[in-house]
Amino acid sequence: MTESGGAARIVGMADSPIVLGPMLRYTDETSAAVWVETAADATVTVGADGREWHARTWAVHGHHYALVEVDGLEPGSRREYEVLVDGARAWPEASDTPASVIATRAPDAGLRMAWGSCRTSVSHDAYGNRRHGVDAMRAFSLAMVEDDGLRPDLILLLGDQVYADVTTKPMQEFIAERRSLSEPPGKELTDFEEYAHLYRLAWSDDANRWLLSTVPSAMIFDDHDVRDDWNASLSWKRKMEQTSWWHGRIVAGLASYWVYQHLGNLSPAERAEDELWRRIAAHDGDHELDLSDVLDDFADRVDREPSTYRFSFVRDFGDLRLVVVDSRAARDLDPDARALVGHGEWEWVDAQLQGGFRQLLVATSLPWLLPIGLHHVEAWDEAISQGAWGGAAAWVGEQLRQTVDLEHWGAWQQSFQELARAATEVADGERGDAPETVTVLSGDVHYSYVAEVERDRGSRIVQAVCSPVRNPLPIVMRWFSVVMSYGVAKPFGAAAARSVKVPDPPFEWRTTKGPWFDNNLSVLEHGADGLTMTWHTGDTTGRAPEDPVLEEVARVLVGPRGAPGDVEPPSPGDGGSNGAGPLSRAGRWVGATAADARSLVRRG
Repeated sequence: MTESGGAARIVGMADSPIVLGPMLRYTDETSAAVWVETAADATVTVGADGREWHARTWAVHGHHYALVEVDGLEPGSRREYEVLVDGARAWPEASDTPASVIATRAPDAGLRMAWGSCRTSVSHDAYGNRRHGVDAMRAFSLAMVEDDGLRPDLILLLGDQVYADVTTKPMQEFIAERRSLSEPPGKELTDFEEYAHLYRLAWSDDANRWLLSTVPSAMIFDDHDVRDDWNASLSWKRKMEQTSWWHGRIVAGLASYWVYQHLGNLSPAERAEDELWRRIAAHDGDHELDLSDVLDDFADRVDREPSTYRFSFVRDFGDLRLVVVDSRAARDLDPDARALVGHGEWEWVDAQLQGGFRQLLVATSLPWLLPIGLHHVEAWDEAISQGAWGGAAAWVGEQLRQTVDLEHWGAWQQSFQELARAATEVADGERGDAPETVTVLSGDVHYSYVAEVERDRGSRIVQAVCSPVRNPLPIVMRWFSVVMSYGVAKPFGAAAARSVKVPDPPFEWRTTKGPWFDNNLSVLEHGADGLTMTWHTGDTTGRAPEDPVLEEVARVLVGPRGAPGDVEPPSPGDGGSNGAGPLSRAGRWVGATAADARSLVRRG
């Protein structure tokens, strides 16, 4: 696979009846969903092993989509498939494209899952790599072409799949053809048409398009899928609502998210209950169903009344449960009931957090356990923003929250404490047989690390972060992250939080591995020894810029308590809150000393 850049690749697709996809979405033991965007009203067919499954397209604002439900498959089977549009073969597009396969799960099989967050859509030439680093997802895809043993059962994308507010040059060129960039919101998106093009830029480069056609995917949004700091506070939302363009943006953002991301998260049973999918499934007319107005009304309602729809979802893989939590659209912004996950949605999430599984994974775009100093700073800022030091300080706290993104779980203390309680109860066996670990997977912060709660009994509680896939943190922000991770901010943050009477966290935790700043895609594997997590980056040294090789940056084994493993709660005096220290790209541990900070922040 070769490619000269995102824009050029899209031009090359102009004559195809497929605009985007195919994408392999929800897959279980006997079924799979294949999503596709087509150039026109059509019947889409998925063919495999002499069988065919069909779906009629439906329309949204002049774009055409189909989700083909492939059923009646054998558990643990694997088959190559092709896609036909109106009877003509449309995928694979070229003879040198590797085959796309549908691989169903075998009963009681373990889980191998790739995961990460924050990926910008720029070209893979020297310019794109210099500005944004090598795309870790592309490196993984190209490596998988050469070694099918790398194939995961699922790829989980934890937010910022697209950037609607920080757009690339190709996206800006498309916007400029439709409206003036000098008028609000300038280079940011306004409507569904622009979102459709943004997704096309994100997922149509050759390697990643193939990857998403052959590996099942699940997704949840974060702020940049809509706008930086999305739903940070009621004040933030009211400020947005005063603009001339925000209503169109949020409607288009949520509507396109349902089409491009959320629909494919749903199981066949969940689709059958979904209010929008029921309309699609029930349509049997001669004309293509146009869902534009219905979907816009839905998106407008969900923004105004988040409790009317749930974007969070759960997947069970044998003795492993994965709970994916919406920490953006589901928020309650009422200052008197402020919650990262609103009451109704939290009741659902809380009910999924149960024992009886060997592993419990909780995926949320925003890290739950930040470096402890930063956690305290966010808790302090929330309190003063809520008026703990009076009106003037509340204004300062709100500006600080939005300027430096103090809006993770630590900045929503009610929700932080609720998840801490639930995780502890699961780990202590109060919600059924305790799992080996309760592991929270997150992204967003543009550096990767592993942290663990200090416990002397019960299951281990671990936070793992993989961010970014392709969008490296600026050097100045790396310094800030290192300061927070090395514990310099811990005494200040703790004192500040206590000064406004923020309750202490119910436990202590420490960063045990990291931080590191490479563009990364992580792979989690559930095996006999526990959870093995690896972080991988792409390297083009001595190679063409579009042809990276995959390198392992870090490897961590999270085994049962008392078993050998790389993640162990650090003892006093072993390097403060950072524990083992940062990791170099070559995979060697470096001592956690101040002298290492300069080289650390320059990596990645």
